[in-house]
Amino acid sequence: MSLNFELSDEQRLIQDAMTKCLEPFADRKEELRKMVLVDKKFPDELWEAICGTGLMGAVIPEEYGGNGMGLLAVALGLEALAKQGYGNTLLILTAMDAACILRNGHEAMKKRYLPKIATGEMKFCFAITEPNAGSNAFRLETLAKRDGDDYLISGEKVFITGADVADRMVLVCRTTSRKEIDAAGMPKAFGLALFIVDPKAEGVTLSPLPTRGIEGMTQFMVHMDNVRVPAFDRIGDHDMGSLVLFNSLNPERILASATACGVADHCLTKAAAYANERKLFKGKPIGAYQGISHPLAKVKCELEAVRLMTYRAAWAFDQDEHPGKVGSFANMAKYLAAEMAIEAVDRAIQTLGGYGFSEEYGLIYYYESVRLLRTAPVTAELILNFVAEHELGLPRSY
Repeated sequence: MSLNFELSDEQRLIQDAMTKCLEPFADRKEELRKMVLVDKKFPDELWEAICGTGLMGAVIPEEYGGNGMGLLAVALGLEALAKQGYGNTLLILTAMDAACILRNGHEAMKKRYLPKIATGEMKFCFAITEPNAGSNAFRLETLAKRDGDDYLISGEKVFITGADVADRMVLVCRTTSRKEIDAAGMPKAFGLALFIVDPKAEGVTLSPLPTRGIEGMTQFMVHMDNVRVPAFDRIGDHDMGSLVLFNSLNPERILASATACGVADHCLTKAAAYANERKLFKGKPIGAYQGISHPLAKVKCELEAVRLMTYRAAWAFDQDEHPGKVGSFANMAKYLAAEMAIEAVDRAIQTLGGYGFSEEYGLIYYYESVRLLRTAPVTAELILNFVAEHELGLPRSY
């Protein structure tokens, strides 16, 4: 039985749809680019055009208003968007939250939220990081206490992207405190839960952070003081949120990798076009010189390899393979994509010389975005720890 690496006609339609949905904005590209990259605002009309293609319904079955094409279709779509110079973190976050609700939510929850996600009516953000709990999710201190048919949630989250424009936030917290778990000698993975929370609810305070690198978005410190959340909006069982959590984190890493591939492709296209036109010595385009062409060709080779790894990870998720196996593919794809995209932008800037730092060409903005991927949503070091332990059988280092 042979392997088939060709995309289906339906998958190619997703890529084509990303190009066509942006065509009405062709004469406003610079205006929109400034809004996204400089003003940190993603225009609603762009969001609506993208969602109008059915992209956000790809991870959602038809019974909940989607088209059921799967996470691979979302990855293809986000890559195609980024290839044209448009990225949006909230698309990634909303898609990962939809996948989490689909796989772990109860039936009434799916019927309430998934149809609105599929149409783009609802945007979701994701809140896990805390001031004292970054890469180690088991150190979370935000606590949800049961109060009748509700929970009261208190705590702080940091670096929460798009909390001001999201309609809902998937919040990771504890339903049993770390102190209680340690006292009872229970596993540290016990006592987590995920909730769907309205970021505009009473008791939620959003404080903007002066961060960069998130296209069209602002990051926030989120403070919660006895925020009342119905038990209806708990995703999965009380205290059993660890598996639920990774059903969100794996898609996030896969989609981040797909976006990185698109950005790298975009920057390589810009660099190649410039290298074909720019002439300095003897009337030859600078692209004729191996000092220019070889580094770009090397990145192209890496891009094609990372693209295959990303598609493999998305396919594994769609096949409902074990989360640990999907996690290995997702982590490796994300690690390779971040390193490759950083190199792609760096070589594109080097090719353009001084113009690489010009806002007119836009490459310098992408450097911030791809450099972020080495650190978020999971650091390169933690990925290598994971691969060393789970794929090579080496001793746990953390």
